[in-house]
Amino acid sequence: MAQSAPPTTRRGEAGATRMRRRVLTAPPVWRELLLLVLFYTGYTLTRVVLVQGGTGPAFAHADEILRVERYLGLDVELHLNQTLLTVPWLARTANVFYATMHFIVTLGVVIWLYRYRPQHYRWLRTSIMTATAVALIGFWLYPLAPPRFLHGEGFVDPVTALHSLGLYASDASGSLTNQYAAMPSMHAGWSLWCGLILFKLASQKWAKALGVLYPATTVFVILSTANHYLLDAVAGMALISGALWVSWILYMRCPAPIIIARARVTHRLAQRSGRSTGGSGAGSAATGGATRS
Repeated sequence: MAQSAPPTTRRGEAGATRMRRRVLTAPPVWRELLLLVLFYTGYTLTRVVLVQGGTGPAFAHADEILRVERYLGLDVELHLNQTLLTVPWLARTANVFYATMHFIVTLGVVIWLYRYRPQHYRWLRTSIMTATAVALIGFWLYPLAPPRFLHGEGFVDPVTALHSLGLYASDASGSLTNQYAAMPSMHAGWSLWCGLILFKLASQKWAKALGVLYPATTVFVILSTANHYLLDAVAGMALISGALWVSWILYMRCPAPIIIARARVTHRLAQRSGRSTGGSGAGSAATGGATRS
C-alpha cells in the first residue's frame, strides 16, 4: 500500500510541468488572431465613444500641460515643430511615419515574438494589452487637445500645411478616431515596448540598434508633428514600463515558486497518505494474524 505515494507525486510533477510549459509556449495562432482583432476593435471604438463628451476640457487640459512644461523647462514641442517645417520632405516623411509605423512595427514585433521567442510571448503580449487598456482610462479622465490644434501658440499641423499624407489627412479619418486622446501617448508606449524587445531578445546587432533608434525616432516624430506633448510621451513610456514589470512578475517570476510549492505539497500529502495506508494495512494484518491464532 505504501507504493501509492510515487504515482501521486508523479501526477503533481506532471501538473507542474504542464503549467510551466503553458507559460513558456505560445498559444494557438487562431486564438491570438481573434484576441488581437477583438481587442483592437474594442480599443478603437472606445476611443471614439470617449470623445462624445465635448472638447472644452481637452483644450483646458492642453493649457495646463503647456504651463507645467514651461515651468519645468520641458516645452520643446514648438521648437521641434518649427524646425521640422523648414525641411518639407522630412515633415512629409514624419507624417507618414506617424500614421503607419506604430501599426507596422508593433504588429511585426508581435509576429516575430510568436514565431521566434514563444517562451516570452505570453507575458509580453499581456503587458502591451494591459497598458493599452489602462490608457483608455487616461483618455476618458484626461482628454487632451494635441498641440497641432493650438494655432494661437504657434503650432502648425504639417499634414494640413503641406497637404501631406497623414493619420488625419481627411475628414473621414479624423471623424473615425479620437483626436483628443493624447494622454498618455501610446505611440511612445508601443515604440518603447518594441524597442525593449528588439534590444533584449534579438540576436542581430542591427536589430538591437533598431530597438534603440525606433523609440527615439517615434518620440521625435510625435513631438515635431505637433501630435503630442513631451509629458504625453513620458506618461506612455511609464505606463508600458509598469505593465511590463507587472506582467513579468505574474508570468515569469511567480509561476516558478507556485509550481515548486504545489509539487512539494502534493509530495507531502502523498507521503502522508502512503504512511497512513501502510500503517493501517500493517495493523489490519496484525489483527488478522491474532484472530487466526
